[in-house]
Amino acid sequence: MIDDIRLLGDPEYEIIELLQSLNVPRTESISIACLLCGEEITSQTIERSSGLRQPEVSVAMRPLRERGWVDERNEKKSNGKGRPTKYYKLTVPLITIIEMFELEIQQKNKDMMESIDKLRELK
Repeated sequence: MIDDIRLLGDPEYEIIELLQSLNVPRTESISIACLLCGEEITSQTIERSSGLRQPEVSVAMRPLRERGWVDERNEKKSNGKGRPTKYYKLTVPLITIIEMFELEIQQKNKDMMESIDKLRELK
């Protein structure tokens, strides 16, 4: 597990910008970049590394978990008080994420071209 280290450098910021250019929400883009370290990290580590707030991290992780890209586990605090600590780990390589976005964009473009073709036929 990684804790209290700087996860975001120039390459990660470039990944964030490129993901956002593909219409990936900012918080999801940042979360993906943080998780690229390959280690299991806490929500707090993502918050400190990225400047996101706890609710933003939780909201960003939901669609990533739904896509099967992220595992989440909770660990009770040693003193037994307070909320459990959330740990996240990327379960797929970045290339898989890229390929999924590529397929989505290709499908969207195909659908748009079909609509254009139908419009032409109507004239």
